[in-house]
Amino acid sequence: MKIDKSDMLKIDESDMKTDKETTACAESPGYLQMSLAAAMTLGLRPGIFYRGARLCCINLLLTYEKGCVGNCAYCGLQRQRSGNFNEKSFIRVEWPTFDLDEILDKAESYSHRVDRVCISMVTHPRAVADTLAVAGRLRRLDKSVSVLIAPTVIDRQGMLDLEDAGVEIGSVAIDAATEAIFDRYRGKAVKGPHKWETYWQRLAEAVEIFGDKKAGCHLIVGLGETEKEMAGAIQKVNNIGANSHLFSFYPESGSALAGRPACPAGQFRRMQLTSYLIQNQFTSCDRLSFDGNGRLVDFGVDESELGIVIESGIPFMTSGCPGKDKLTACTRPYGDGPPGDIRSYPFMPNLEDIAKIKMEIGD
Repeated sequence: MKIDKSDMLKIDESDMKTDKETTACAESPGYLQMSLAAAMTLGLRPGIFYRGARLCCINLLLTYEKGCVGNCAYCGLQRQRSGNFNEKSFIRVEWPTFDLDEILDKAESYSHRVDRVCISMVTHPRAVADTLAVAGRLRRLDKSVSVLIAPTVIDRQGMLDLEDAGVEIGSVAIDAATEAIFDRYRGKAVKGPHKWETYWQRLAEAVEIFGDKKAGCHLIVGLGETEKEMAGAIQKVNNIGANSHLFSFYPESGSALAGRPACPAGQFRRMQLTSYLIQNQFTSCDRLSFDGNGRLVDFGVDESELGIVIESGIPFMTSGCPGKDKLTACTRPYGDGPPGDIRSYPFMPNLEDIAKIKMEIGD
């Protein structure tokens, strides 16, 4: 596969430096890290989910001794965070490492719990080849496969190869709503390799390759953007033909942004509702109204219609890749907030939840 050197990162193993030398560790493609929630779902870790939440997507992460070359300030996997890569937390929880054969065996044993498998790439010189190898092995499960793409190390041909390997959905974690915030926390300001233009280009290519609404875009609410700026990013994602999957910023211990406060609940609720309304053609960014500080004050939707949407609870559930008979297979239970302060509901909100959500929207 040829890499377009004009917008792709040139990486070799000598670039992959950690804060201290590590001993040899289990690496991809033979080994993968797995979210704690997925490990619980497959019986590989003990535990129960608060309020009976369920995860129907097995979230896997490529793993390497020298880790990810990215240095995103809010990420638990950032290059400059101390510790061995496979021991770092990610999205505030442990990601234990398992042999791929064991993962496949367990996924077959617990097939009734699994609708989808998602492979998350990291920025590493072997990531594309290893993702293709893992995707090929996953064919054995006869499950839908998603990939969270690392735009800095993949090109259009690489995504075509993923599609040929059976990948159904390709997503891109742009995360930041504006170029300035992207550069501040992912690019030059933190000595990171990522480029704003490359990420948006890969997202557009993912839509072309995997199909309309078969590509997703991760956006993190609360990195310093205004609500007007986030709404604009959501509209841009929709116009491209992708789905926006929102995350509420919650500080990762040990990351550069560990001391930054979590995203206010009201800000996240308004953006969840905005995303749902835009993606389902209830409104558009040019119909929204904002105050002088860029805070959303009107959704551009009839009040009674808006009330019905809010009462449904659906906009406030986790946004992710779909399941066989579910809105979302990738529910990521409590991934962007603790159980006592749920931001993305991994189940249908009940009446008490809706009452709380309504208060937060108006906060």
